[in-house]
Amino acid sequence: MSINVSIGNKIRNFRRKLGLQAKKLAEQINISPSYLNLIESGKRNIDADLLIKICNELRIELSDLTSEREISLDNSKIAITKFLKNKNINKSDLKIGPKIKAFRRQLGLQANKFAEQIKISPSYLNLIESGKRNIDGDLLIKVSKELRVNLSDLTSKADVNLENDISELLDDQLFEDLDILGPEVKDLVNTNPKIAKALIKLGDNFKQKDHDIVNKVEDISGKKIDSRKTAFPGEVISDFLQENKNYFPKLEKFADKIFNKVQVNNRTRYIALCDFLKSEYSIIVKDIIPEDGKPFSKIYNNKKKELLLSDYNTLETKKLHAASQIAQEGASKEINEYLSNFNFPSNESKRLTQVALLNYCGAAILMPYKLFHSECKELKYDLELLQNTFATSFEQVAHRVTCLQDPKLPGIPFHMLRTDIAGNISKRFSLSGIEIPRYGGACPRWNVYSAFTRPGVIQAAVSKMTNGEKYVCIARTVEKGVGRYGLSKSILSIGLGCEAKYAKEFVYTENLDISDKKTEIPIGVSCRTCDRLDCSQRAFPPLHKKFDIDINSRGVSVYVNDKNN
Repeated sequence: MSINVSIGNKIRNFRRKLGLQAKKLAEQINISPSYLNLIESGKRNIDADLLIKICNELRIELSDLTSEREISLDNSKIAITKFLKNKNINKSDLKIGPKIKAFRRQLGLQANKFAEQIKISPSYLNLIESGKRNIDGDLLIKVSKELRVNLSDLTSKADVNLENDISELLDDQLFEDLDILGPEVKDLVNTNPKIAKALIKLGDNFKQKDHDIVNKVEDISGKKIDSRKTAFPGEVISDFLQENKNYFPKLEKFADKIFNKVQVNNRTRYIALCDFLKSEYSIIVKDIIPEDGKPFSKIYNNKKKELLLSDYNTLETKKLHAASQIAQEGASKEINEYLSNFNFPSNESKRLTQVALLNYCGAAILMPYKLFHSECKELKYDLELLQNTFATSFEQVAHRVTCLQDPKLPGIPFHMLRTDIAGNISKRFSLSGIEIPRYGGACPRWNVYSAFTRPGVIQAAVSKMTNGEKYVCIARTVEKGVGRYGLSKSILSIGLGCEAKYAKEFVYTENLDISDKKTEIPIGVSCRTCDRLDCSQRAFPPLHKKFDIDINSRGVSVYVNDKNN
């Protein structure tokens, strides 16, 4: 395979957009910096194996490099096969076969016709789509071409939480007599992901209505009768953000324009935001102390054109409220467009998501994409330094780093969750691939919970999931509530993490030995979906294993004995 000057230039341009030094990229793809320089200047050819490595490290597709002149892939079978092995694409968790089937159906292609196009028998295609046969590199290239999809579409971990969500849903006592096991859940998600999503919507709707009925009965009777877990009302927001990868380019563009008008060095100041609201939208911002018994965070009076902000708020919170008000006035059209592309189960969930997008845009005004991305790369995502640089809160910065998903200027794919000391997860989002429980009750071994033992201190850990994947996870507590003597504040824990392969780009790994297995913390998603039988912190038996009580035998917990092992 050969490469021309234009493709070499494109490699250099993508590398520079990532803020990646030539020496570092050369190290990652196991060649010398001088040889990389010859490739980027078009003075050396590049084989398929090396090209795949470069695309993987730059997080781009082959088509990004070949838009003007297509590279022949006839001789790339060996390189692609090596790539598949390196990426564990044949592992059952990526489910390429069912994805091929889903993309084929989206195009309205019959199996017989598609098999004819890629020159295999219909029976062999059926084996591939059912996950009973592996697929080699040459055939995968043909499939990608005929389905008009990228390799990443077939190998990415879409719907990372779907299988876990279904397992959690089926944990309800309503389904106890059906004895549905893990493999059956996997089959459903792999072959019919849309039906799985429909079940989740039904489950959310049922749990919410059940919760509302119980609340009404409790109000009338004055007695507490509900000890069951309920769905978080804002869960739809998480689904919406997940579907959009927490990246909204139209809001980023609007935010950039505002930042350029109100910036002071790398920061936006509260006074500048208030002045902009007054000059641009005739809105007066007033800082006031709420009356006793009538606390609030913000009140906007459209008739009076007044934005009242509570002096109980921190300055960082006031800045976000002011910036979000600018978004409400100037970016409502863009926000409504995003909302119109999602099927909301209720007006309440739609309004909650609207608030989330206003806050997203407000945060983008305080931390504009390109500048924030540059600082993240330079500071290696040191959240406290970023917090000081942009004069924002820790939670605001943690949120913002998950938004760096511009394909042309991507950041690290993070997951984030926020939980209280009782284990209720109020925010969750995952691009890292880690699974986060939908209905609360995550694994107690996650450092997002141990962070409560050392308030205000960032704790870093290497977490290993049951499927063998490793993540670098950090967690720190934050205080929320009224800033006034005599009134208590709530304490929440913020968890943030990424795949271990990004460790070199993440400052919190500097004191961690990623390769030392002794430092790994074995974790799961939740007890009911976790198959670790050596965990002394297990609170429930695993959903997908038969459980029998044996009074004469006990493992590390009451839910584990010799029969279960």
